[in-house]
Amino acid sequence: MKKLLLTVLICLVAGCVPQAVQQAYENQENAIAKFVDAHPDWTPTYNGGSVRLTVKEGTSEETLEEGGIVSFYYAGYLLSGTSVSASNLFATNDKTIAEASSWTVSDESIFQIETVELGTDPLLKGLENGLKGVRGGEECYILFSGKYAYGKKIVGTIPSKSALVYHITVESITN
Repeated sequence: MKKLLLTVLICLVAGCVPQAVQQAYENQENAIAKFVDAHPDWTPTYNGGSVRLTVKEGTSEETLEEGGIVSFYYAGYLLSGTSVSASNLFATNDKTIAEASSWTVSDESIFQIETVELGTDPLLKGLENGLKGVRGGEECYILFSGKYAYGKKIVGTIPSKSALVYHITVESITN
C-alpha cells in the first residue's frame, strides 16, 4: 500500500512540475506585456518569443539578418515590474551603466564592445530573436521569458526560469 501511495504521489508531483514551470512563463509573458504597455512611446517588435522595444531608431538603411554581424553595448537585467533598475543589473559591457549602478570594476577590459555573428555565435535564444532586424545606431530593450533565456538553469546571480531584459545600443551591423 505504501508503495502504491508513493508511486501516486510521485506521478502527481511530476505532473505538476511542468505545469508550474508553464505557469511561471505565462506570468512572465504577462509582466513583459505590462512593461511594453508602460512605454507607449517606444516601438514594439515581436519575434519568436522576444519583444524588442525601440527607444531610438537606427540610422543605417539595412537591418540585421541571420548570419549578419552586430556590434553593441548591453546591460542585462532581471525583469521586475515595468522598469529596469541598478538592483536588477546582472551584466554589462557599458562603463557608463556600470558606474551609474555603483559597480566597482577592477578589470576595465569588460567594457569592450560585443560583436557577434547572428545564428553562429552562442547567444540566448531570446536575445538572438530580439536582435534580428536591428539597425546600426538603434537603442532598444529586448525582453523575453525564462523559456528563451536559461530555462531551469541557475547562472551566476540569475535564478532559474528568470525573465530577462537587455538594454542594447547597436554600434553597427553588417550583413
